[in-house]
Amino acid sequence: MPDRPLRADARRNRDRVLAAARAAFGESGYGVPLDEIAARAGVGPGTVYRHFPTKEALFEAVALTRVQDLVADVRERAAAADVGAAFDGFLTRLAEEAVVKRDLPDALAGTGATGMAETVADLHEALGALLDRAQQAGAVRPDIGVADLVALFKGLLHVVRESDDPGLHGRVLAVLRDGLRRPSEARIRLSTDTQRASGR
Repeated sequence: MPDRPLRADARRNRDRVLAAARAAFGESGYGVPLDEIAARAGVGPGTVYRHFPTKEALFEAVALTRVQDLVADVRERAAAADVGAAFDGFLTRLAEEAVVKRDLPDALAGTGATGMAETVADLHEALGALLDRAQQAGAVRPDIGVADLVALFKGLLHVVRESDDPGLHGRVLAVLRDGLRRPSEARIRLSTDTQRASGR
C-alpha cells in the first residue's frame, strides 16, 4: 500500500524539522541532540520521531543528497581532460565545504541509515577511479590508495571542524596537496616557492 500523503500541517512540521536538522548538523555534526533539533524546529520531540523514527534516519534525510552530489562531482572530475587539476579541485571543494558543513566528516564515515552507507561506498569507488587517473597522469604519488586518501580527507575535515581559525583549512590543504604530489614534483614546487619568497 502506498504511503498516505501528509496533511498540510504535518508536511510543514516535517519541513521545519529538516531545516532545523540541516542547520544543527551543519553547525555541530552528528552529535547534536534530537531535543535540540526539535526545539529549533519549534516542535516536540514526539513530532520528530513521528517523521524520523531514529536519529540515523534524520541524519540521512539531511546529508544523503550532499554525499550523492559529491559522488556525481568525483565521477565528472575523473573524466576531465586535465585530471590533475580536477583532482586538486576536488580537494579544494572538500576543504571549503568542511568550513561551513561540520557534519561532513560524519556523512563521509557513513553515519545514517542503509542508504548512506551505500552512497559512501559509491563515493569510494568514484574516488578510486579519479585517483587512478591522477596517478597515471603523474599528478599524485603512486603509493597512495583509496583507503589512504579517505583517511587523509577525514583528518582534514575533523581538524577543520574542531577549529575556529578561518585560515586553518587553507594551510592544512596546502600541506595535504604537497604530500600527495609525486616526491620529485613536491621538491620542484618547494624549490620554486623558496625562490619566489627570496625574490630570485
